[in-house]
This record gives sequence, structure tokens and C-alpha cells, in this order.
Amino acid sequence: MANFLKKLGFGLKKSSEKINQGLADVFTKRKLDEETLTALEDALIEADLGVHAGARLIEAFGNKRFEKDVSPQTLKEALALEIEKLLEPLEATFSTEKARPYVVLAVGVNGAGKTTTIGKLATKLIREGKQVSFIAADTFRAAAVEQLVVWGKRAGARVFTGAPNADSAGLCFDGLKAALQAGDDVVFIDTAGRLQNKNGLMDELQKIVRVIQKVLPEAPHLTLLTLDATTGQNAVSQVQIFKEIAHVDGLVITKLDGSAKGGILAEIATTCPTPVYFVGVGEQIDDLDVFCAKDYARSLLGL
Repeated sequence: MANFLKKLGFGLKKSSEKINQGLADVFTKRKLDEETLTALEDALIEADLGVHAGARLIEAFGNKRFEKDVSPQTLKEALALEIEKLLEPLEATFSTEKARPYVVLAVGVNGAGKTTTIGKLATKLIREGKQVSFIAADTFRAAAVEQLVVWGKRAGARVFTGAPNADSAGLCFDGLKAALQAGDDVVFIDTAGRLQNKNGLMDELQKIVRVIQKVLPEAPHLTLLTLDATTGQNAVSQVQIFKEIAHVDGLVITKLDGSAKGGILAEIATTCPTPVYFVGVGEQIDDLDVFCAKDYARSLLGL
């Protein structure tokens, strides 16, 4: 965990530099009058914390009482605490103990890191002694299937594949039956992420859910949406769209190491609060860990 905290701090370095650059002028004034608070709000919005989150944070921050000659460090600590309070309700615990097999439906746009995320999660679970399998339900993209097969070999998980362009729902039906027969503990279903035709994607995901429920009536047990942090404010609209398309239970935020837009989580917390299970700061297996509001908020401000 200590190692991941270092990675999180490094991963959010671009975001914290962007935020601190905006806060530098504000905090050197050391006087929280209305003009300073407006400048602070502008700095937060420019650092991708978002309009709604910025307004909420400023309201909470403006109600605090500070000494006249308060130090910039104290102000940063206070702001980190307000961001932590905003993010804390998003903390979530990932547990596969409720069912066997525990079925995770992975959704998200192509390129968000969905396949890599479930590959890392599978590796962690296998290290814990779980038997895990993948169902390659994105049958229209050969690259997606190939990537999943690579992760299957790396992690030691069985990958259930079909013919190119095969019916995704039918493949999931057969894959889940095979998982039941094999006695798997956890099954990850890797779905397509084409948002160009929202209705088509909605129909496909709903059909997958209907069909797998013929095998396991309570499946999927968890629907995880993977978001690419580099998309910034666009991530908010992705959460909203996928909540319309599928019953999204939680989020995984990836590619924080390549983004100056880590503050986007604050806007998600304000406008469409959704549990965050994991955050990713790199390509390695151990670069994915549970979301902790306090660690995230402090790393965001470079504390």
C-alpha cells in the first residue's frame, strides 16, 4: 500500500502541479475575502475539478475561519480536507464472496483501459487463490479478444472466446455455463464499448444481461465502468450515458499517470455520485489499487 501511495502521488503529479499553479497566487494573499474565493474557484475549475464541485468546495471552504496571516500550507491542508469530504462517499469495497461464480460485467468506451483493468483484477484474485475466467464478449474487435487472451495467459485465467462477429449474448451464455461447470469463483465479461450508436450498445448490453440471467438469475453481480482520466470533463458524460445504458454499480479510474485532469472525480462526486472501486496509475499489475478519498485528495494537492 505504501508503494502504491507513492505511485498515486507520482501519478497525480500532473494534476497537482496544475492545481497548485492556479492556487499559488490565491494562497499568497493569505486573506480569504470574496475576491480571493472567486479566484480560488476559477483555479479549481481550470484544474478540472469542475463547475459544480468548485462551487461546492468554495462554499464549504468560505465558511471556515482562518487567522489573518494563515500560511499557504494550512490553506492547502484545509482544501484537501474539503475535497476528501466530497470524495469520501465514493469509497467502495470490492468483494467477490457474495456468489460463486461472482460475475463482473465490464463496460466502458474502447481505449479506456477496460481489458487491462480486468486483467489486473483477475491477477490479484488468482494470487488470493481464486479460480477466474474471462468471457471475450467484444466479438467485433479481434484486438480486444487478443488482448484478453494475453492477459489470460499472464494471469493464469481461462478465456472463453467465440468466432469473429459471433452473437455476444450467446457467447456469454455458453461462457457462463462453462464457468459453472469448471467451478470458477469469478467471471469477468469484457464487453464492447462503441458509443457511436448508443441505442445499439444499450440493446447489446441488455441482451447480455437477459441471457446470462437464464444461467444465473442474479447475474451480473457487479457492473464496473472503466473511465480514462485523460478525458477530463467528458468522463462525467460517460458516467451519465452508461448509467442510462446499463446498471452501473461502480467505477474504475485509469491512466491517472498520464493526465492533469485527476480532479474530475470531484465533479463526478457532485453531479453523478457513483462508487469508485479502483484507481490506476500505470500499466503494471500492481499499478491498480483501491480508492481512498484521503490519499487521493492529498495527492491531488501534492501533500
